[in-house]
Amino acid sequence: MKINKNYLNLEASYLFSTIANKVKAYSEANPGKHIIKLGIGDVTLPLCKDVVIAMERAVLEMGVQDTFRGYGPEQGYDFLKTPIKEYYSKHNVSLDIDEIFISDGAKSDLGNILDLFDTDNTVLVQDPVYPVYVDTNIMAGRKIKYLNSNAENGFLPLPTENDKADIIYLCSPNNPTGAVYNKEQLKQWVDFALENNSIILFDAAYECFISDETLPRSIFEIEGAKKCAIEFCSFSKTAGFTGTRCGYTVVPKDLVYEDTMINKLWLRRQTTKFNGVPYIVQKGAAAIFTENGQKEIMENINYYKENAKIITDALDKLGIWYTGGTNSPYIWLKCPNGMKSWEFFDYLLNNVQIVGTPGSGFGENGEGYFRLTSFGSRENTIEAMDRLLKHSLANV
Repeated sequence: MKINKNYLNLEASYLFSTIANKVKAYSEANPGKHIIKLGIGDVTLPLCKDVVIAMERAVLEMGVQDTFRGYGPEQGYDFLKTPIKEYYSKHNVSLDIDEIFISDGAKSDLGNILDLFDTDNTVLVQDPVYPVYVDTNIMAGRKIKYLNSNAENGFLPLPTENDKADIIYLCSPNNPTGAVYNKEQLKQWVDFALENNSIILFDAAYECFISDETLPRSIFEIEGAKKCAIEFCSFSKTAGFTGTRCGYTVVPKDLVYEDTMINKLWLRRQTTKFNGVPYIVQKGAAAIFTENGQKEIMENINYYKENAKIITDALDKLGIWYTGGTNSPYIWLKCPNGMKSWEFFDYLLNNVQIVGTPGSGFGENGEGYFRLTSFGSRENTIEAMDRLLKHSLANV
């Protein structure tokens, strides 16, 4: 028996586990201190009323013989896939219902989709990067290339001849930087993928935070993208499903490599390795797309957007450089006075009891940067920024 030794090439600890351990140690040493967490991108507002009502009804259905349901379709029920299809139509994207696959979240599918691709494929990720893109490919033993994402290119790098790869990860709005590609920039990536016979894995988990109507919410708004891209989306941040778990992946039927339709491969993979998202959860997710459901979740999204404005207003007053916060729930700031990322983490924790995410945890180019999220409560967000404004950073 041999283990997969690629796992030994992973970092010993996941970024957010390290943060949790540091916060726990500080709390034990300083009981009674109110620590405000603006680091991990978990939501704080509860599920919308329409979602809860739909799930309650579904629970009752499961207790009655005539409406009880066992195994459902692995790719999801049509009662959820149909409103997703209609949602895309509102953004001028036409999809077939069997191009939509319901999942338990974008994170799972971003890793699982790699089952379809040879381990000899080269992967291109941006640095800084969401760790899951890197770790899942290290687990498979793939070669990974890093593309410099930095302040000079607005954390929105574009492809060059040196960036050729088989699998390309893009995330817009970006985690961790909050930067958002416009249509012209995404067109360059699509053209690059088509020219080099590459595939783009497009993470659109934060599309609902885009306020600027000129910015694309889906890569499929770009001509040619259906021939070179798969899109991953989640209800975690859209509707607070971080603990409920539901999302979807769009695999176009026009996506063909080596004379093989990727849509069929993904269907085969899912029917073998995945039993589908629970009926009760999918019923709740479908309620998101009702008229009242859309109104309710937009209230929540606007709440988080206002939190982001509170954060960016404070950073403006402090003269701290940042990206994000406008079309994204993330604010990516430059650590003051040349501090390193973990230095600034420790400084904030020890001096103002605020927890964020060190940029270096997202890659080498993240060193010297720091990520804050707008997913906290209004009270905590206001208090955290008041603490920052009252505490002089001039002598950091």
